[in-house]
Amino acid sequence: MPKMKTKSSAKKRFSIRAGGSIKRGQAFKRHILTKKTTKVKRHLRGATAVHERDAASVRAMMPYA
Repeated sequence: MPKMKTKSSAKKRFSIRAGGSIKRGQAFKRHILTKKTTKVKRHLRGATAVHERDAASVRAMMPYA
């Protein structure tokens, strides 16, 4: 059988942590930041984990990760 391809969009957006959870970046932090409060922008910093219900579909997009 041929090799399975990794979705290019998924490999740019997600990475697998050592414990097996999937890391993703926060949304709503790209533009239109003037109307957002400092507290909101501070809480959007950093990365968070993909929800467990969505993890299976993300893993299917990244078969070799």
